Amino acid sequence: MPSHGGEPDDGSDDGLAPVIPLFSASVSTTPRGAGKDARGGPQQERWNATWADDYAPGDEGGDGDRGRLDESGQIERDIAEKNLLKKLRSRSLSLREARGVIAEHDLDDDAIETVLSSFERLGYLDDAALAEQLVHAGSGRKGQGRKAIAQTLAKRGIPRDIADAALASLPDDDAERALEFARSKAPSMARLDRDTAVRRLVGQLSRRGYSGSVAMTAARDALDEATAPRSGVRFR
Repeated sequence: MPSHGGEPDDGSDDGLAPVIPLFSASVSTTPRGAGKDARGGPQQERWNATWADDYAPGDEGGDGDRGRLDESGQIERDIAEKNLLKKLRSRSLSLREARGVIAEHDLDDDAIETVLSSFERLGYLDDAALAEQLVHAGSGRKGQGRKAIAQTLAKRGIPRDIADAALASLPDDDAERALEFARSKAPSMARLDRDTAVRRLVGQLSRRGYSGSVAMTAARDALDEATAPRSGVRFR
């Protein structure tokens, strides 16, 4: 899933809208009231296909794919899909993060990849879209520099090539964004001596991913502006 306060954001909640639409889906293992499976036993209700009109995750492999899974394995896979969907409703996930969610279930590697592929195909997992959201949130809402945003992308498991492409969309304006952030903090440091104010402001900027030189210049300029005498005509 932040503010422009004095403390840095930890990146744990990026405030990003999920990349999936809000909808309801459920898994049920309750036997249907009618119908028998191929072995003569009660037919199991596998997936409530509210994802789309004619598609449910896990179906892309056809009957042959499901046929390779025994009944207990299919139930576990359905539960894994439902759990992943629940996570995605509240927070966008990278493919690596989604794989970690699915890996919590007793599925083999082929089943894990099948689940992830179906979510990717439906657009519920999209590393490129997530990277763009993280870049936008970091540069705009959090006032972060390029370095901090790159660290966030790596932490979230975005592949390097996708992260680089998303970062390439950022204008080369770290100095301007650093100064804008410093200006928002400088007035609250008016009571501090100059050296202390500079040190604190540089520290805040550095934690947001700005280089030492950029942070120092922005801090000094913002403090100079905040302490400069106001000019104008005074009327008696």
